[in-house]
Amino acid sequence: MKLHAKSLKVICATAFVSLLAGLLTAGPAPPLPQDVVTVAIVNGPQFSLVDVPVYIRDTSLTPLGLDQPPGSRIQSYSLKVNYAPASAVQSITFSRAGITAPLTPTFENSPSSAGSISLLDTFQEATNLIPFTLNGLPPGNQVAHLLVTLSPTATVGQVITLTLDPTLTQLTDEAGSAATIESTSNSRLALVSGSITVVPSVPAMSYLVLALLAVALAFVGFKLIRF
Repeated sequence: MKLHAKSLKVICATAFVSLLAGLLTAGPAPPLPQDVVTVAIVNGPQFSLVDVPVYIRDTSLTPLGLDQPPGSRIQSYSLKVNYAPASAVQSITFSRAGITAPLTPTFENSPSSAGSISLLDTFQEATNLIPFTLNGLPPGNQVAHLLVTLSPTATVGQVITLTLDPTLTQLTDEAGSAATIESTSNSRLALVSGSITVVPSVPAMSYLVLALLAVALAFVGFKLIRF
């Protein structure tokens, strides 16, 4: 009886040590696969209209995507960008571009307020499937763009941040099913914000070229006058 009890203790101790070792060696759970929304980082000449691409990358093994059954494709998105400082932006629009440009949405809206602008689009999967490239190279496929008219007060070297709103930026299927919504809150969507860096409207080297051109024209004019 004592031998049996002793064996039972040894078995329990061995099982406990094995369980403890398993817990210690097991690393953290791998991160969930994520689709990605990206706003580009660009330079914008002073006093100009700046085109800022916006991308979506369709990644496999997420709730939405071309690797999922029909009805679970990325067919609707809500993209909200907050820009700052707002004083550096004279006007801004948000519209479809890239792979969504030739498509016809069943719903589209671009609401705006001071310092922010959004784009909401929904497309019918059967007739207007968004042709994403599954697991394409980052940043993915262009789906929209921001057209930003810089304010005359925007100074060279100033950076205008274009930050994706983590609450209102989401991807869904055509029906907006709760089961497949991808957002930062459920860790199924990653956001990469962008910016505009204000640069001189005429590159520095061009001033030298213009100066040389002015000298050349003056010389030609002088020769013509003499002739």
